[in-house]
Amino acid sequence: MRGLKTTIALVVVLGGLLAYIYYVTWKQPEGGASASDTKVEKVFPALQADKIDEIHVHSESGDSTVLKKDKEGWKITEPVAAAAQESEASGIANALAQLDVARVIDENPASLVEYGLGAPRVEIQFKAEGDKELKKLFVGQKTPTGANLFAKKNDQKRVFTIPSFQDQTFNRSTFDLRDKTVVKLDRDKVDHVEINADNKTLELAKAGGDWKLVKPLQATADLGAAEGLIGKVQSAQMKSIVAENVAPADLKKYGLDKPAATVTLSLGSAKASLLLGSKSADGSVYAKDASSPMVITVDPALVADLKKGADDYRKRDLFAFRAYDTTHLELARGGQTIAFDKIKGAKPEDEDKWRRAGASADADKEKMSVLLAKLESLRAMSFADPAAKTGLDMPILTVTAKYDEGKKEERVTFGKTGSDVYASRPGEPGAAKINPTEYDEIIKKLDELAK
Repeated sequence: MRGLKTTIALVVVLGGLLAYIYYVTWKQPEGGASASDTKVEKVFPALQADKIDEIHVHSESGDSTVLKKDKEGWKITEPVAAAAQESEASGIANALAQLDVARVIDENPASLVEYGLGAPRVEIQFKAEGDKELKKLFVGQKTPTGANLFAKKNDQKRVFTIPSFQDQTFNRSTFDLRDKTVVKLDRDKVDHVEINADNKTLELAKAGGDWKLVKPLQATADLGAAEGLIGKVQSAQMKSIVAENVAPADLKKYGLDKPAATVTLSLGSAKASLLLGSKSADGSVYAKDASSPMVITVDPALVADLKKGADDYRKRDLFAFRAYDTTHLELARGGQTIAFDKIKGAKPEDEDKWRRAGASADADKEKMSVLLAKLESLRAMSFADPAAKTGLDMPILTVTAKYDEGKKEERVTFGKTGSDVYASRPGEPGAAKINPTEYDEIIKKLDELAK
């Protein structure tokens, strides 16, 4: 049995060796040139990628796609009129301009069938600026080693090879070449977002660069969360095109007559809406732009993002100040108030100092820095129901800070119920639940500074 396995292994190795020898010596003229004598030859000499303005792609799948470039970029004109994926179209143009002849196989082949060029798998036609006729590249089967592809041009008889990785560039279907952006918008101009999902409405509005929750409650929104939501909608990509033109009466089969979720983005007076329906057979989700009759599929993760609750978009930072721009800090606890003021250095090169109100000596620099840093980094872990007991009716600590050269002021009040610690800001609904350990560290540092 062991001898048999060895024999089989040797046969496999020998087969590979013979294939390699066959490829290397195939049709090679006697006394062939050495590697040092070989000059790299371009398939299309002097061709410049940026001068190509028309490309026809006939892929192995049978799709025939025509792309044309204008001042706005690449567009698909056949078999449908649609925006092209810029990277795909430019990739083909760049590949054509940079394409090298790996090796000339036969200058005058008797038959093209053995190379897969009798009926080419892939055909690329193109025009560059000034061309009257389309130039063509035919791509056949892989060479015996699989490292290259047989190819030829329409105006030459000879067969040559090109690198096999170019198959991924040229062998593209209409869908591959199509721009798959689901909703086109300028995210910087979005000033209002409305989400309807699970019979609930969530609204975000932008004012002066800040985002606020409008529904189901009014509160300061987290900038990253709001911008992140817009980014996810903007970057959503089609996974497939189900149908180009679906009548309103047929939307029910896709769950789009009563969408599972709808998101509407407003850019001033303009609006863009995306409807998300039921799941397709492959687990993706049916979707459509409200302004288009086309039904597509998208990643189901987008539905999950749109079903997030209001708390996911609330600002979790309790304080807006930053340690470096704080000028006054006041902490009231147990009927006693301790205040600290920043004293600017007498000279530009002198460091600023903190001094407790009513004291002649400066506050400990390191302890003050730690206190400010801990307050600055304090974040809500979650938000309590407005009716929940939070202990805020009998505050255990109130922190008031002035910052931005004293132009801005904010106040946060803390309460405690059992081992849970809560905090609230004026004008914000409910209370934020915070880490009790972080609160204890703030109190510890305050006690050290109060001595």
